[in-house]
Amino acid sequence: MSGDTAMREVGNSMPVPEFETTAFTPLAKPLSESTVAIVTSAALHRHGEDGFTVGDTGFKDIDRADRNLVLGHWSPNFDRSGFQLDLNVVYPIDRLEELAADGVIGEVAETHFAFAGNQPDTVSELRLDTGPNCAAKLLAAGVDVVVLTPV
Repeated sequence: MSGDTAMREVGNSMPVPEFETTAFTPLAKPLSESTVAIVTSAALHRHGEDGFTVGDTGFKDIDRADRNLVLGHWSPNFDRSGFQLDLNVVYPIDRLEELAADGVIGEVAETHFAFAGNQPDTVSELRLDTGPNCAAKLLAAGVDVVVLTPV
């Protein structure tokens, strides 16, 4: 059995939480007037800063100007070459800057956020603690739209 097949079988056998309701908010204003932020599960962090640890349910702030970031995703099956060639593969900050310059979006948020993708099976910490805390920061910063970038 190949490593890819084995990983797919593991993923297919993992429990997936079910939610009674889903959170969805229609965009209240045109995208061309909206502030957009990125939230990634790539465990990104700055060089020289402590990275995420295994089982870490917290998140890190990423400044809009940060480009010298470390990919903290641990899976040995994850191909990092795309990220090494172009940060925008997992953190499309330059694409957002281009969209803002072209008037497609209103502006790029000053702060973006990174989580580790290896959350506990229940994702309860993310659902009940760190997720709402991150959302509160996004709302306080006037963010209208979030681009979620999984790894």
